[in-house]
Amino acid sequence: MQWTLKPQPDSKIVNLLISELNIPYINAYLLAQRGIKSYDEARRFFRPQLSDLHNPFLMKNMSLAVDRIEKAMADNEKILVYGDYDVDGTTAVSIVYSYLKSRYEKVDSYIPDRYTEGYGVSIKGIDFAKENGFSLVIALDCGTKAIDKIAYANENNIDFIVGDHHTPGDVLPPAYAFLNPKQNDCQYPYKELSGAGIGFKLIQALHQKKGASLEEIVPYLDLVAVSIGADIVPITGENRILAYYGLKQIEKNPRPGLRALSKRTNGKTMDIQDLVFTLAPRINAAGRIKHGKEAVKLLIEKDLTIANQFAEEIETYNTERRDFDQNITKEALAQIKSMSEENTAATVVFHPKWHKGVLGIVASRLIETYYRPTVVFTQSNGVLSGSVRSVSGFNVYDALQACKEHIIQFGGHKYAAGLTIAIDQYQAFKNKFETVVKSTIKPESLVPEIKIDTALQFKEITPKFFNILKQMGPFGPGNMNPVFVTEGINDTGYSKTVGKENEHLKLSVKDLKSGKVMNGIGFKLGDKADLVKSGVPLSVVYVLEENHWNGQTSLQMRIKDIKPVFDLKN
Repeated sequence: MQWTLKPQPDSKIVNLLISELNIPYINAYLLAQRGIKSYDEARRFFRPQLSDLHNPFLMKNMSLAVDRIEKAMADNEKILVYGDYDVDGTTAVSIVYSYLKSRYEKVDSYIPDRYTEGYGVSIKGIDFAKENGFSLVIALDCGTKAIDKIAYANENNIDFIVGDHHTPGDVLPPAYAFLNPKQNDCQYPYKELSGAGIGFKLIQALHQKKGASLEEIVPYLDLVAVSIGADIVPITGENRILAYYGLKQIEKNPRPGLRALSKRTNGKTMDIQDLVFTLAPRINAAGRIKHGKEAVKLLIEKDLTIANQFAEEIETYNTERRDFDQNITKEALAQIKSMSEENTAATVVFHPKWHKGVLGIVASRLIETYYRPTVVFTQSNGVLSGSVRSVSGFNVYDALQACKEHIIQFGGHKYAAGLTIAIDQYQAFKNKFETVVKSTIKPESLVPEIKIDTALQFKEITPKFFNILKQMGPFGPGNMNPVFVTEGINDTGYSKTVGKENEHLKLSVKDLKSGKVMNGIGFKLGDKADLVKSGVPLSVVYVLEENHWNGQTSLQMRIKDIKPVFDLKN
């Protein structure tokens, strides 16, 4: 891995923050690095306020959407809340459905089937609305590209309100009201809301219209926080406020569905990392293995006993998902080796029996071993369906565009996409994709990079420093958990490999300058054990976190990489 040190902030700003905030140098350095230049900016960063949320009516068409929903309720119309089968879609549906259901009886929800309908608004979903007398559909986390399908709904006297966050094309959907802050003429100040964030702004507008207080809908922020973590949107601006209060809600009084799922976190206070790696995979597993509506059932359930039953079912889906994921990854790695393709510029693998619901996860797993653009195919409904994942700095969407003569359809963005191809086009696509990647990818994009915030000595890791560091969360895109490097450390003699196959590294090391000892865990770094035991001075890159085990809490390093020589690129 290439280690790269981030640019240093202005020393004058660092010194100003030390003086005004009375904080350690390293904390001030990290704040300045994140663009914070004054006491007031630091106060807003550390203490987000609900009062700083933007007026939802600043979003284009929000008044139109609110008026249409209120008319539907006044006229006794049936309302269908429609969303995608992933975490963002199911949380968005759960928020808006639950809120409307608390005010009005004739509301139902709809999640498309991943395998028979695919992503987003479907003809089958519109036909369901038509056959069951729904005259208003609220589509969340989808609909921006559903031009023809929403036109079909209009032909059948069904109005659509679309609340989405995906980048619009030149043609907008013919919806009754289109809510998307990324449309060109929308003046909404913050553009990076998740799909569930858009859903929350809709219920905020409905609530505000009837003169009720914002605090009454704060309980819905638990699901907004889950969506922000799972959908990897920036945790900046308004998202930081929503995530901050959503995490507080999860800590103090989560809805029964999240409480039932949270049993898997050993009772610790949850952070964004827990939402991403503990709750989100389980919510996603419903749509991958059975149906996304199972996740909505869990998230809207008010009875904890019933929610626990739903959570147990979802846990079985997640176990099944994990088994598929692990087994297919092993088969794919074996396929790469058997075909002597370890040194190609791209990975393209296929098996007709691989489970379609985990292809994206497998592609990401393969990148952990072979760091290069990756496509994983399976056979489905007479065609090959594939998931694509990329590496830093390489636009895989553009690469697919260059291969379009071999593709039936594709969609996605710079780092992730999906596609379908004809069965007889597999080898032709594979050859062309390899050629395109090989000729366009930059050499540095084939080497994983760790961006380091700053060097840190173990003696600087004090309770005051870490307490302030924790308050810099929630961490995520736009405000990542700081990455540190410490030079000149040695094994204490207690480092060892752990895990079923000794694949992880449990580290106990001493700073040679101060003698202070720190413990750490390096997942999938078991192969570094011999280096650690060799006795040579080491450099280690890590983030700091709390380890919760057997009712005890301790500070540890989560190791990202270890080298015998400090090799840092400025």
